[in-house]
Amino acid sequence: MTALITGAGQGIGRAFALRFAEEGARVAVNDLKEEAAAAVAREIGEAGGEALAVHGDVSQAGDVDRMFGQVERAWGPPQVLINNAAITSDQRHFLEADEAWWDTLLGVNLKSVFLCSHRAAPAMVERRSGVILNVSSGGATRAHRGFTAYDAAKGGVEALTRAMALDLAPYGVRVNGVTPGFINTSGLGGEDLSTREQVVPLGRYGTPGDMTGAALFLASPDAAYITGQFIVVDGGVLVQQRSANVDTFPLSRFPKR
Repeated sequence: MTALITGAGQGIGRAFALRFAEEGARVAVNDLKEEAAAAVAREIGEAGGEALAVHGDVSQAGDVDRMFGQVERAWGPPQVLINNAAITSDQRHFLEADEAWWDTLLGVNLKSVFLCSHRAAPAMVERRSGVILNVSSGGATRAHRGFTAYDAAKGGVEALTRAMALDLAPYGVRVNGVTPGFINTSGLGGEDLSTREQVVPLGRYGTPGDMTGAALFLASPDAAYITGQFIVVDGGVLVQQRSANVDTFPLSRFPKR
């Protein structure tokens, strides 16, 4: 199996790359940061796996075509595509938003899913098999303060996933996704982490590794009759009816008008 994973230079994407390599997949590691992609590819190689670093901006069609070409020349078309790349750090209140901010977040978080999937799908259709996995967020069905563009993009990712699943199902191509909860990708620790963990019914933040089992399952023959679905990996956060006692964008950050 060949898997191409976007935004795999760190965090959840890196965990996907390492785990799929452990399971025997050849992994194409994409990241906007060339050295980050190369570092993960080296890590896989040093562990005995096979990996290729494919640097590129997945919101740009030219970059997407180039990186798929690299993979195809090395191994042939990927059987699995994981659309993981996202921007989560640029939080702005809606009143402080502008068009450039909106376009950047929608480009990386939503347009990239279309571009990469549209590039991967023809070869999957020709083979009559293939898996596309999209990474969503609780913001697709709920809302975060200060995340209007991000939440709009993730809502689009879930709608796009369902629509692609219907269009590609007759050709044997499955399209599903995973929805992370609070995943500790930034090295939170100490009191800050323990306070935030109080929101999680299972009592702890998730790790990037917690995401990999769901992705492996959806990419495997065990999920052969599943398409258009999302597996939520969030420790129970979205099923509860309670007010959050912490917020990454508190009212104190709202603009004074």
